Amino acid sequence: MTQPVETLFAIGGILLLGLATDYLGKRTALPRVTLIILFGILIGDEALALIPETLSSRFELIATLALMMVGFLLGGKLTTRSLKQSTRQLLWISLTAALGTTLIVTFALLSIGVAAEIAILLGCIAAATAPAATLDTVLESGTQNRFSRLLLAIVAVDDAWAVVIFSLGLAMVSLLMGTQDAAVSISNATVEIGGAIVLGAVVGLPAAYLTGRLTPGQPMLMEALGLVFICGSAALALKVSFLIAVMVMGAIIANLAKHHEYPFHEIENIEWPFMVVFFVLAGASLEIDALVNLGLAGVVYIVARTIGKLFGARLGATISRSDLVARRWLGLALLPQAGVAVGMALLAVNRFPEFQHVVLPIVIGTTVVFEIIGPVCTRAAIRYSEAAENYQ
Repeated sequence: MTQPVETLFAIGGILLLGLATDYLGKRTALPRVTLIILFGILIGDEALALIPETLSSRFELIATLALMMVGFLLGGKLTTRSLKQSTRQLLWISLTAALGTTLIVTFALLSIGVAAEIAILLGCIAAATAPAATLDTVLESGTQNRFSRLLLAIVAVDDAWAVVIFSLGLAMVSLLMGTQDAAVSISNATVEIGGAIVLGAVVGLPAAYLTGRLTPGQPMLMEALGLVFICGSAALALKVSFLIAVMVMGAIIANLAKHHEYPFHEIENIEWPFMVVFFVLAGASLEIDALVNLGLAGVVYIVARTIGKLFGARLGATISRSDLVARRWLGLALLPQAGVAVGMALLAVNRFPEFQHVVLPIVIGTTVVFEIIGPVCTRAAIRYSEAAENYQ
C-alpha cells in the first residue's frame, strides 16, 4: 500500500480498537488503557511490526496533543467549589507523594551501591506520574466521588512538584559533578514553571470572559481546541511546561467563566480518539528488551517507587487529616508512570551523557511495568474507595 493508504488504514483500525477495548475494559479486570498499551506492544516493532513508519514517526506530535487536552481537563477539575474542603489534602498529599518517592528511591539505590549522581536523577524522575493514564482510568470507571475528585486534583499538581524536584536534582548533580551550574538549573526551573503559570493566565483570563458568547452561555468545541493548541504551542515555543500552562488555563476558565451554562469541557467528546492513538503508539514504542536488562537497580527502583507512592500519599493524608479511604488507597492510584518520566530521563542524559547507559534503560524498562500495572492499580483503588464510601 502507498504511505497515505497505510497510515489511514492504521488509524481506522486503531480507532475501532478503541471501541473494542472500551467494551472489554468494562467486562474484565484490566482497564482499557492497559489493554490498548498491550495491543500497541503486540502490533509494534517489538512483535508484529504492523504500524507504518508514517504514523509511528508522528508519535511525539500525537502525544503532545493528547497531553495538552489531558492537562486542560485536569485543570478544569481545580475549581474553588471542588477544592474548598480539600485544599489542605491536595497540597500535603501531592507534595509528600512526590517528595517521599524521590527520597525512598534515591536512598534505596544508594544502599545497593548505585552512584550518588545516578541515584539522585532516578529518584527525582520517580516522582512523576502519568496524568493521561490516570485521567482515563477515572473517566472509564464513571466514578464521581470524593476520592476520584481528590485523585484528579492531586495528579493535576503532582507533575508540577515533579518538575521542581527534578530541576533541584539536576542542580545537585551539577554540584557533585563539579560543573558549577546549579544556579542555572534552579533559574531554569523557576522560568519553566513560573513562565507556564503566567502564560496559562494570559491566555485563560480573556478566554474565561470571551468564550461562550457566539451562542450565549454555550462554549464551543472549536473554542476549546483552539485555546488548548494556542496555549500549548506558545508554551513549547517559549520553552516552558505546556502541561502546566494548559492546566492553569483550564483552571482559570473553569473558575471565572460564570456565564457558561455548562462546563467548558466539550473537548472530552473528541479526546478519546486522540488518546487511543496515543496509547497504542506508546505501547508500540515501549522497548520490551529493556525489561531483560533492568537488573537489580531496576527491580529496586520498581519496589522503592511503589513503596514511596504508597507511604508518601498515606503520610500526606494523615497529616492533612484525610479520611480512611484516602489514606488507604490514594498511593495505589498514583502508580502509573509514562511520558513525563521518559521526558525527564532524556533531559537528564542530555545534560549528563555519561549516565545514559544506566538511566535510560531503567526508566524505559520500569515504564513498561508501571504503564501496564499502574492503571490496574488505579482502577482497583477507585473501586475499593467507591465500595468503602457506599458502605459508610
